[in-house]
Amino acid sequence: MATWEDVRRIALALPETTEQVSRDTAQWRVKGKGFVWERPLRRADLAALGDSAPDGPVLGASVPDIGVKAALIADDPEVYFTTPHFDGYAAVLVRLDKITVAELEELTVEAWLTQAPKRLAAEFRSS
Repeated sequence: MATWEDVRRIALALPETTEQVSRDTAQWRVKGKGFVWERPLRRADLAALGDSAPDGPVLGASVPDIGVKAALIADDPEVYFTTPHFDGYAAVLVRLDKITVAELEELTVEAWLTQAPKRLAAEFRSS
């Protein structure tokens, strides 16, 4: 399935994207706004998820709205999930070792479009 190298390759191929490392985790940004990032689970996350907590790598991704987040989780709970930390926030968590590279690319582009300035997103869509 997908790897951090896949995330890096897909994200950095998008216009105006930069990679930043903060607190030993990578995040990819467009014009200073994060759209996908490494999201190690914290103690509170592990407690909230219990036995369903993934033990593999976790990616955070911006989504257009909470409805999209809910739909992704409902459609494929083996790949997409959330924690109480993200309640009310338009972002979804992804089991990186469970998502296909094609799905990762679609999610990453959508996340980028969500955070990119309108003019840049329009230029990308028209290219």
